[in-house]
Amino acid sequence: MSRSDVESKAGRHHGPPPGFKRLRLTIAYCGTPWRGWQSQEGGGGIQDEINTAIRKATRIETRVQGSGRTDAGVHALAQTAHCDVPDTVRMSTEAWAHALNACLPLTIRILNVEECPPLFHARFDAAGKTYRYRIWRPRMLSPFEADRAWHVYGPLDLDAVRWCCEKLVGTHNFVRLSANRGDMPETERRQRTEKTTRTIHRAELREDGDLLTLEFSGDGFLYKMVRLIVGSLIHVARGREPKEWFARLLTDPTGPQSNQTAPACGLYLVRVEYPQGPI
Repeated sequence: MSRSDVESKAGRHHGPPPGFKRLRLTIAYCGTPWRGWQSQEGGGGIQDEINTAIRKATRIETRVQGSGRTDAGVHALAQTAHCDVPDTVRMSTEAWAHALNACLPLTIRILNVEECPPLFHARFDAAGKTYRYRIWRPRMLSPFEADRAWHVYGPLDLDAVRWCCEKLVGTHNFVRLSANRGDMPETERRQRTEKTTRTIHRAELREDGDLLTLEFSGDGFLYKMVRLIVGSLIHVARGREPKEWFARLLTDPTGPQSNQTAPACGLYLVRVEYPQGPI
């Protein structure tokens, strides 16, 4: 059993210790200056910044648990996290949000704080997520879109992109459209199809003037899965591979992985879904 499996098994059943309550946080952040969500040795993770803000605001040592990791440079409109705090801290949820924002850099904001059931877990209870990817089309990148969108100039076959988006909807083995996080050999990862199979409920392309937006909703997303999907879609849109090549990435798990990874700057975690509804 892998370390992640052990953490998953334990994390589903453990609530806060006696004398503590659990808070659920909704967080927005600009990922540009940060090394991703995950706590990093030496700091620089968004998780590190929120842990530090809690300590500064309340002198409480706790560890915020997020719904999942976002890579360095990836943004979030509504990341979900939870943490455990002593019952003796008599702060309203509004006061918690105000206190934490006062201690956080402006690129990280706590949008909402609420008390939640003691067994709620931001990661293990998540039923689905929605990601958005923004692509800027004109020859010149707007200075207001720097580090906020992928600059893709030139002709694109958007009908081919829409065809591929239709193929995405459903349950597939995404082993060729995801990356190995390094916790197991690639040969083992390819054998454990239950680890790489996900269901996409919605895959949409929208055109809004100079901006293209791709949005994906599903029951879960693997490491770099959205960036590899988008990079592969644009590869097809540029005419460098036929649309059938993209379809084979979904239907033939024995082939090589796609190496078309879109940059992190255009990716946004839009929302996290839970059984009782979105946060």
